[in-house]
Amino acid sequence: MFKSQLHRNVWLALAAALFTVAGCSNKGTDQASNTAKKPDITKPAAAAKPAVVAKPVVEAKAPEPAKMVTVPKGTAISATVGQTLATNKNKVGDTFAASLTTPIKIEGKIVIPKGAHVTGRIVKVKKHELKVTLASVEIHGKSYQLDTNSIAGPKSQAKNDSKDTGKAKANKDVTLLAAKSQLTFKLAKPVTIPVKG
Repeated sequence: MFKSQLHRNVWLALAAALFTVAGCSNKGTDQASNTAKKPDITKPAAAAKPAVVAKPVVEAKAPEPAKMVTVPKGTAISATVGQTLATNKNKVGDTFAASLTTPIKIEGKIVIPKGAHVTGRIVKVKKHELKVTLASVEIHGKSYQLDTNSIAGPKSQAKNDSKDTGKAKANKDVTLLAAKSQLTFKLAKPVTIPVKG
């Protein structure tokens, strides 16, 4: 009986030791899994949510609202004519293409950039007179009406060394405005144009 009680005590001691070891190894496993979970905690699961929230913020920054700026009456607008105009070929109402040779600035900001496409219109055609004005300017794909003063084109001079005197006499009566001529107009009325940022 003493032997069986000894066996029983040994078995109980062994069982307690096993449970202690198992409990320790569970704590180790729990600590290891907690340690493994800690880096996940430092990388918040909500990190993906700010990226989704940030998207509209980025989109909101992209399209900046345009500020309306008024170019005052009397502002000089220099443009280069894109084609030759002549009193013997053109008539009142004809339009022509031109481009801005200098930018238009208001309060230090460029309102109309250099090279902007402008449309001109012939307003007077007589034997010795050709008058033109600017009708519109195109900015960012949109056209804005212009009201400027009119400018007379110079009368062409016939060459004296021409062999055909009849042709020379005919040329004396033609007023030309050559392609690439630079003209400076003045706004007769103010124009309001949107300017980005």
